[in-house]
Amino acid sequence: MAYDNVILARRWFEEVWNQRRSDTIDELLTDESVSVSESGTLRGKQDFKEKTHNVFLAAFPDLQINVDGTVAEGDEVVVRWSGKATHLGDGFGFPPTGRKVSFRGMTWIHFDNGKMMEGWDCWDQSGLIASLRAPEL
Repeated sequence: MAYDNVILARRWFEEVWNQRRSDTIDELLTDESVSVSESGTLRGKQDFKEKTHNVFLAAFPDLQINVDGTVAEGDEVVVRWSGKATHLGDGFGFPPTGRKVSFRGMTWIHFDNGKMMEGWDCWDQSGLIASLRAPEL
């Protein structure tokens, strides 16, 4: 079971973020799924699409996320990941800077019958936004 969940977690990062496939969001999340991060709590697949997926990809259309490692036990998988992107869009509500960014974090996912029911993202979102708003030196 843990191995199957690792495959699903890897699919999430590859298909949802790298391939921009919203159909995978529909497949792996439910209307009861909860996602918690520094920026708040999202409930359900539509909330995730509108407030995270679409916004982030609008700001970083070339985003690529690499899964650097996983740990699994029972119905839970922890994913250590790193990302690279260029700020080319206004998905964060301010003009694109053209800056290249890299960031890393961890996501802890609780699965139930092949669905991602809860996810906790730990990464410095505020630091990323601050680096984009900082004046060029």
